[in-house]
Amino acid sequence: MLTNITCPNCGHEFPLEAALNDELKEAIEKEKQELREKMIEYRNQKEEELRKKDEAFEQFKRQQETAFRQQLDQELKKQNEQLEASIRKSLHADFENQLRMLQEADREKEEKLKAARQKELEFLKKEQELKTKEEELEIVLQKKLQQERSRLSDEIRKLEAQKIETMENEYQLRLKEMEKQLEDQKKLAEEMKRKAEQGSMQLQGEVQELALEEMLKNSFPFDLVSEVGKGVRGADCIQTVRNQFGQECGKIIYESKRTKGFTNDWIEKLKADLRSQGADIAILVTQTMPSGMDQFGERNGIWICTFAEVGALAHVLRDSIIKVYNATKNQENKGDKMHMLYDYLTSNEFGEQWKAIREGFLSMKLSIQKERDAMEKLWKAREKQLEKVLLNAAHIKGSIEGISGNDAIDLNLLENDDDLLEAP
Repeated sequence: MLTNITCPNCGHEFPLEAALNDELKEAIEKEKQELREKMIEYRNQKEEELRKKDEAFEQFKRQQETAFRQQLDQELKKQNEQLEASIRKSLHADFENQLRMLQEADREKEEKLKAARQKELEFLKKEQELKTKEEELEIVLQKKLQQERSRLSDEIRKLEAQKIETMENEYQLRLKEMEKQLEDQKKLAEEMKRKAEQGSMQLQGEVQELALEEMLKNSFPFDLVSEVGKGVRGADCIQTVRNQFGQECGKIIYESKRTKGFTNDWIEKLKADLRSQGADIAILVTQTMPSGMDQFGERNGIWICTFAEVGALAHVLRDSIIKVYNATKNQENKGDKMHMLYDYLTSNEFGEQWKAIREGFLSMKLSIQKERDAMEKLWKAREKQLEKVLLNAAHIKGSIEGISGNDAIDLNLLENDDDLLEAP
């Protein structure tokens, strides 16, 4: 639509383009043509950049897929054929899901790109509608172009960063899931292998012996837990008890039995091992308790318990050995210690140290006494001042009561005012 201009002198209306000279029209048309060329060049450049980024993204995706497949093949080769078949099925489904997610991400990218191009077309339409505005048109157009460029650039950068971050997160999550599945399959295989090997009673006993040694080593890291070798006469395990200073306080021997029946000959054999190995306490860990015993206890000088009770029983007996050792150690060289204590109490070193303590005590006592005297002096002075204030207040009160009678206001300083106490 043409813009008309009215002459202020004669009131005649004529188009704005007629008022412009040919040179100004050519300049405006030339600037508009340059602007259109710049817009076309900018659009082509952005499309080329997007195409290159898409190619880089596709290449990165192919590299990630190749690396992921290589790493997955290396890990799956370590498993047996049965586990390998099941894991490959799971990986195939997961890989298809990942490809599906990547395809959806590509479609979203294309939709957003179309939206950006649509906005660019709308901007061009607005430019055609506003071409009749002279200098103001150029300013507004440049501002909008700059804002649109910045916004499109920010959106593209954000989209690319989000896609890369999403792909990295998905890759890490899938990698951790694969590692977790492999670890679970390993544990399942180990559990099946353990169950398959439980048929041998001798092997069951060895497993309990190893578990007992491991429990003792973990519960008492300062102690020395040693295994008695196969074919050697004696108990299954020996625990050398040590205190916090590393001193050996005594020994506890353990015999492990994992059978469905209990034999009394075990007690006599363990007592013989107790004497031969010079131990202090013997503990028999058995799966089946002897008749008459529902829980751990002592029988014929031997402690009998189950595997679940041996930890608590070992703590109690170990503490008793350490206490007996400390009591015995304290009785050693008692006479020499008394002489050393007497020499120290009568030495010049002890006398000087006690003198220093006494001097510090007297200095503190003298300081406290000085502070007390100063405070009492201050209290006495304030007490006299308070008595003077009360005396003058009593004189004022008597004068007011003599003038106004019994209904005078209350001027007592030492009595509580009930109304003030009840006030919030």
